[in-house]
Amino acid sequence: MPLILAVNAGSSSLKSSIYRRGTLELVATSSASLKTEQERSKVIINDSPPTYEAEIRDHASALAHFLHNVKLDDEVVNVCHRVVHGGDYQQPIVITKDSYEHIEALSALAPLHNKAALTVMDAALKLLPNAQSIAFFDTTFHRTIPPHISTYAIDPTIARKKGLKKYGFHGLSYAYILRQVSTYLQKRPEDLSLIILHLGSGASICAVQNGRSLDTSMEFTPLSGLPGATRSGSVDPSLIFHYSSKVDGVKKDDKGTLGSGLHVTEAEEILNKQAGWNALAGTKDFARVTREAAEGNEQCALAFRLFVDRILNYIGAYHLKLHGSVDAVVFAGGIGENSAGLRKTIGEHIRCLGFPDVDGQRNERAGKSSEVVIDISNDTKRVLVCHTDEQQEMAKQCEGNVEFWQRD
Repeated sequence: MPLILAVNAGSSSLKSSIYRRGTLELVATSSASLKTEQERSKVIINDSPPTYEAEIRDHASALAHFLHNVKLDDEVVNVCHRVVHGGDYQQPIVITKDSYEHIEALSALAPLHNKAALTVMDAALKLLPNAQSIAFFDTTFHRTIPPHISTYAIDPTIARKKGLKKYGFHGLSYAYILRQVSTYLQKRPEDLSLIILHLGSGASICAVQNGRSLDTSMEFTPLSGLPGATRSGSVDPSLIFHYSSKVDGVKKDDKGTLGSGLHVTEAEEILNKQAGWNALAGTKDFARVTREAAEGNEQCALAFRLFVDRILNYIGAYHLKLHGSVDAVVFAGGIGENSAGLRKTIGEHIRCLGFPDVDGQRNERAGKSSEVVIDISNDTKRVLVCHTDEQQEMAKQCEGNVEFWQRD
């Protein structure tokens, strides 16, 4: 039976999963870290977990290493690529010269991810020349956001010309979570209203109304909204001018530099890669932030409380936008799924909205559960944890679109 390969390129990681078309049975999966030259890439084949040592230099070598070990190249007919920013693409698209160049042009809007996805596309086209590569966009899920929410209060002619609007991200994760929670609660997606928290090194929140994205915290780029491991999240737009200035007041020269010679690209570098809780607490590891905050580390405590505060801002706003009719608050992502302390703290704050207490024992066990959806408090308004899976969501969408079937 033909196979579907789903690849998910992070800024310093590559997740790869192979599924059988027709049944979506998971055949093999890999998670490779690119943080050092020598890394372990765990490859699980038929539920047996052999581990291979390899020199993983970049995304291309990580994919090559995975394919070399699973030895299923000839059976792969579709390669699904997660692409963070899809601009105005409304649906998944087959990778052609034109679509590749369009995605490449959008790289500046998602600098931590789009370039990595393009590197994996290049590798897949060379390693699997007979397979069809397809881009699946995080922005697609949010195409239902209404204009009064997606529009900025700026010159509309310039906004349309330059595509300046709210796009939203983490859409593949939100689509998967919506489908799984729908099954768990035995309600149709169109009958569900949710507040979903995708919390990881990149974090966002989405308000889902009647199975459709109504609003989300990330906007024109993934930088806006919640802070992350290295991202600032939303800040006053003028902050970067003052941040970069060595004197009181801000000067801008005729070359378009900001502050004391800071270019726009450098400003984006600062806000995307030199901010977040790493800047506040000196670590990208939120588990360490939580642990050391509890031990009295003031900077970690500040980072933890700041993250909680920004999350609560969105939960409160989205609860109001959904008219208080919320079936569940759902935690997902690496932090959302694994940080019992953060879930407990958020749970304590949202009791005033009618959500029940988080069950302590179930909350502690949720991160280790093999279930996809875990209820950590029973009531009409649920608090759930969902182990999200963007690779499976891409494979599911690929399987459901006959246009992508190349051969039986």
